[in-house]
Amino acid sequence: MSTRRTILKQGAASFAAFVALGKGSLAAAHTTNAGMKLVPDEAGLLDLPEGFSYRVLSRSREVMSDGFMTPGSFDGMGCFAHPTDPNKVTLVRNHEIFADMDHDMPFGDDLELLDRLPEAKLYDWRTTGEDGGRPFYGGTTTLTVDLESGETVEEHLSLVGTTGNCAGGTTPWGSWLTCEEQMLQPGESGAQKHHGFVYEVPSAARGIVDPVPLKAMGRFVHEAASVDPATGIVYMTEDNMHGLFWRFIPDVPGELARGGRLQALAVEGWDSADLRNWPVDWSRPGARRVEQGERFVTRWIDLDDVESPNADLARRGFDAGAAMFCRGEGLAYGVSGEGKSAHFFNCTQGGVARTGQVWRYDPSPQEGGEGEPQGTLTLLHESPGADTLDLCDNLAVSPWGDLIICEDGMGQNYLRGLTPQGVVYDLARNAHEDGAEFCGSCFSPDGSTLFVNVQSPGMTYAITGPWEALGRG
Repeated sequence: MSTRRTILKQGAASFAAFVALGKGSLAAAHTTNAGMKLVPDEAGLLDLPEGFSYRVLSRSREVMSDGFMTPGSFDGMGCFAHPTDPNKVTLVRNHEIFADMDHDMPFGDDLELLDRLPEAKLYDWRTTGEDGGRPFYGGTTTLTVDLESGETVEEHLSLVGTTGNCAGGTTPWGSWLTCEEQMLQPGESGAQKHHGFVYEVPSAARGIVDPVPLKAMGRFVHEAASVDPATGIVYMTEDNMHGLFWRFIPDVPGELARGGRLQALAVEGWDSADLRNWPVDWSRPGARRVEQGERFVTRWIDLDDVESPNADLARRGFDAGAAMFCRGEGLAYGVSGEGKSAHFFNCTQGGVARTGQVWRYDPSPQEGGEGEPQGTLTLLHESPGADTLDLCDNLAVSPWGDLIICEDGMGQNYLRGLTPQGVVYDLARNAHEDGAEFCGSCFSPDGSTLFVNVQSPGMTYAITGPWEALGRG
């Protein structure tokens, strides 16, 4: 039987092969995309470039294979190779249902399906207030998709009883890390337990998994995660106006439940750096203008009492010298424009225009051991305004090296591409009358299909087309 350490090494090799495939078949995709036009969708759902098409794989409030209802508030999502069928993939999808939301639940509007759920599979119930006796509805669902037919062949609940499951990340050993954005404490909204943790959902699980919070990974406003296949280190963003960028060094790579060290990123020579780039703050100690393309040498700060009920990790980390970001959200591992593996992340309201920043963290060759040279942090892109990129949220690294960025803006929401040369282009527009945010973008292992969610009304799309033509417009 393969150990998780072996699987980590295999994952690194598989990722390299995936990138090589993308570079070979999609080499033309690095040219400018400024001329790309979207074709209006007659169905009023998704506008795409000419030659591209979509299928709706799943909608909220539909009956799933296990008899439960598809929950609403679709959000982050990961794609995995199917364990037995090369023509199929598995999607694990978040549902960002907060404690005060009482619609689009998996158990029906009157909880008529709740008695079908074993109590041990539910992380938390409300015990007080008007909603006493009702569960929390956040969690994940798992879908099996046939790539040849484009059909969803199975869909089931896979985690439930958590709150605000916003984004997360895939692991090289085939699981999804789902992250709670809401930090409830016992008594708040009727909760019995603390919330604000990461949970692991194996993609191969055929039912609801045991809800085990990975407490050593910290209790904060979790957003997304990415795992470096070379080291097993997990990087995490924080959706907080005064958030930090985190890494978790597991005691045993691939076995996160066995504990590890939680650390926050700091800029060498600039303690408590304010990287939000808000002009009103440039006169403050620890703040100054950061230029697009500017690169910083980094260091990492250990944090203790990481599951503190005081919800004070970000403040303590910043006071200890960690760098501050504005609403870290989407995070993904991939290959940088320089051909190096890196972790890319969005800060949704960072920047002078407060419409978003895209950052890249390049690990050091001795990542986790902190030798020389150290890791670096680069401001890849700062949105000059909402017309270019409006509140960048989830992201994916495409097989050919572009970043695919989901918008969570106030107007029309787009799925945008960002090339290594800094060109932003439109890949899709949410044409639905609700105009909700895009989220959960991820590619199939063979690079043929882009999966993406629209949060409300919840819909999961599979997009296919001539990817090699991107950028030739």
